[in-house]
Amino acid sequence: MVKVIASSVRKGNVLDVDGKLYVVLTAQNFHPGKGTPVTQVDMRRIVDGVKVSERWRTTEQVERAFVEDVNFQYLYEDGEGFHFMNPATYDQVVVDNETMGDQKAYLQEGMTCILSIHEGLPLALELPRHVTLEITETEPVVKGQTASSSYKPAMLSNGVRTMVPPHINAGTRVVIATEDNSYVERAKD
Repeated sequence: MVKVIASSVRKGNVLDVDGKLYVVLTAQNFHPGKGTPVTQVDMRRIVDGVKVSERWRTTEQVERAFVEDVNFQYLYEDGEGFHFMNPATYDQVVVDNETMGDQKAYLQEGMTCILSIHEGLPLALELPRHVTLEITETEPVVKGQTASSSYKPAMLSNGVRTMVPPHINAGTRVVIATEDNSYVERAKD
């Protein structure tokens, strides 16, 4: 086991808390005006899928379980789950719906993802930070609504809603951050 400070915990990390393994679903650092900065972590227990929330001081030590992070290529989805292949060994792994969570919306055929493997079992999946998707529908630009801080709702080709700048129209390919579904930039392709 490796001890790390709580503020360095990220989504997808596997922690050992009281002898049980947990996958981190979300991790946020809070720095209140008064008091001690804390890290709020939402986790899922690997054994039974129970979700747990923990709060640690940012300087507190937590144990990261030894997991192997391996690049896998996404192949397809069927009734069994999501199939990935290790491009180096051609070994295939099936990831279930529970482990995938809401990240499945961003999976694209042939996409390279990082799977956290512990004793042969896939525990967590890390998607690329950014994906390129097409805007399928969005509201037309309202004249005079050109302030740089104004955004309008849009639907992506994977069915996820996001907010985009007013100059983005339906059919435009955009880069989206997979961590928080936010618009990054217009695609350069």
